[in-house]
Amino acid sequence: MRHRSLLILTTVITTGALTLTACGSRDGGSKDNSGGKKTVVVIGVDAPLTGSLSALGQGIKNSVDLAAKTANKNNEVPGIEFKIEALDDQAVPASGQANATKLVGNKDVLGVVGPLNSGVAQQMQGVFASAKLAQVSPANTNPALSQGDNWGKGEFKRGFDTYFRTAATDVVQGKFAAQYLFKDAGKKKVFIVDDKQTYGAGLAAIFADEFKKLGGEVAGTDHVTVKETDFSSTADKVKSSGADSVYFGGQYPEGGLLADQIKKAGAAVPLMGGDGIQDPAFISASGEANEGDLATSIGYPVEKLPTAKKFIEDYKAEGYKDPYAAYGGYSYDAGWAVIQAVKAVVAANNGKLPDDARAKVVEALGKVSFEGVTGKVAFDQYGDTTNKQLTVYKVEGGKWVDVKSDTFNQ
Repeated sequence: MRHRSLLILTTVITTGALTLTACGSRDGGSKDNSGGKKTVVVIGVDAPLTGSLSALGQGIKNSVDLAAKTANKNNEVPGIEFKIEALDDQAVPASGQANATKLVGNKDVLGVVGPLNSGVAQQMQGVFASAKLAQVSPANTNPALSQGDNWGKGEFKRGFDTYFRTAATDVVQGKFAAQYLFKDAGKKKVFIVDDKQTYGAGLAAIFADEFKKLGGEVAGTDHVTVKETDFSSTADKVKSSGADSVYFGGQYPEGGLLADQIKKAGAAVPLMGGDGIQDPAFISASGEANEGDLATSIGYPVEKLPTAKKFIEDYKAEGYKDPYAAYGGYSYDAGWAVIQAVKAVVAANNGKLPDDARAKVVEALGKVSFEGVTGKVAFDQYGDTTNKQLTVYKVEGGKWVDVKSDTFNQ
């Protein structure tokens, strides 16, 4: 495991051009324009590449891969060749922690994109921080990851200066959802369910607090267990509560089955959730029609963003087997943020990587600012994205259709 070991720089002189490599193994990339070998910089990727959430994980991996390939094609950082190392956490915290240790041990890794799940991130943050290795998540939404455990009390403290994210937090998403359900959808009595996980429980709590502040009533609450499939008892509770809607904090595998069983129990009410359910698999998991079910998601629909046009075209041209899915644009932007940080570090050090490249990349990440696939990419003092755009989606005709996009101001 490498924490603060020095990178040994060697000089390679070819045909009058000067290029640099670090620690031997960095040397071995492709040739630069003058014929010298490029220095290899690896961007780590951690996501669920197998299992029930692999549809999202593969989109994350492929989008970071596209960012690396684009940087290499455009010679974005002269003398540097970017590669990715993608590891599968299967949405399991212990696996994420083991992956973090492995990525730290590869001295060529100067930044990591991921993970998908907030619970996994909690187990990775300390590992990366101890090695001064930057982490940028395209999907984590739990506020505590960046603002500390007491954020709900108004006490904000950044625990790890190596942690950043391109996704808006659940503070924004939960309040946005409550306001839409109460004001736009006209629902006044909601039944709240969560999956007892970091993401789901946290999101449900923020939603509930805002919904009650608006004047809404919480008709009841319940919990489900991840990977279980029988939620009939919860469905019965929803029906008997008289709720006119359901809010679910969790992911699409359980959310889709829950929505199905609620409707089968005779409760003809819409289920709403966060970005964790906004996936086609949520709809396909239900044998009953999902018409009217709702979900919030971070950002605006990628397909409708002028800034995302080239990303979509390039992704298709690469022929990736899996779609970029819900977090593709944010993953590309997270990878590009790492690339821009490396670019700044190299430019500030006479065209070469410094001995303390990892620490310098962390510093540079806090200052990056560029127009990305999803809009303006920059981070605040907590490492959170400054982009607070969100969208509400509704199931219409068996598909998720965006019905409202807005910038949320707390």
